[in-house]
Amino acid sequence: MKLKLRVWRQNGPKDKGKMVEYKLDDISPDASFLEMLDVLNEELIAKGEEPVAFDHDCREGICGMCSLVINGTPHGPEKMTTTCQLHMRKFKDGETIDVEPWRAKAFPVVKDLVVDRSAFDDIIAAGGYITAPTGTAPEAHATPVPKPDADKAFEAAECIGCGACVAACPNGSASLFLGAKVSHLGLMPQGQPERWDRVVNMLEAHDDAGFGGCTNTGECTAACPKGISQDFISRLNSDYLKATAGGKKK
Repeated sequence: MKLKLRVWRQNGPKDKGKMVEYKLDDISPDASFLEMLDVLNEELIAKGEEPVAFDHDCREGICGMCSLVINGTPHGPEKMTTTCQLHMRKFKDGETIDVEPWRAKAFPVVKDLVVDRSAFDDIIAAGGYITAPTGTAPEAHATPVPKPDADKAFEAAECIGCGACVAACPNGSASLFLGAKVSHLGLMPQGQPERWDRVVNMLEAHDDAGFGGCTNTGECTAACPKGISQDFISRLNSDYLKATAGGKKK
């Protein structure tokens, strides 16, 4: 495959960035998108030029590190797929592909395609945990969990924290991420002691980080590589209202 890439290049967070054009030949349609960027960087290094900085780790759709906006869509054109699992056969021979970083106030660009997503860490630190005594784990069936709650908790826990929901949202909101993290703990018996403080503290951390508010456009769910449902935003809002209005009921 022959490709024309338009890649966002930015030396640092305070520098002005721009799109730079590159041409690639003989790219295998079976290569992943990140492998294609590896080929580009090998060519740039061979020419004595600066390689393109981008985030990656597991390359198996698990870690949530890959974070590229490809032709205007977070993670690219294939639904329910992370950038690292996107293959070049999804593109046409000779196609022009625009590659940009996540665009959000709370995710400042570090360099090129790398953004600082530590705001997510701040949200988790504010309440994304449960208080439990250390020592031997309790027997698995010691605490009964209703099947619907267990299923919902597992669904919420699928969130890998990549930030595609933020990049897709016109408001730069992280409500889908926040809703998933609040819900997967709030649905379990072990998460009940901090349930109400958790939702208040994590939402405050969300707002303090500069994320926008949710207006239910649904772009977050459409971009999420794990298909996290907007239902978790509803659960988030419900828990927050109960926590702040005094009606703390399940």
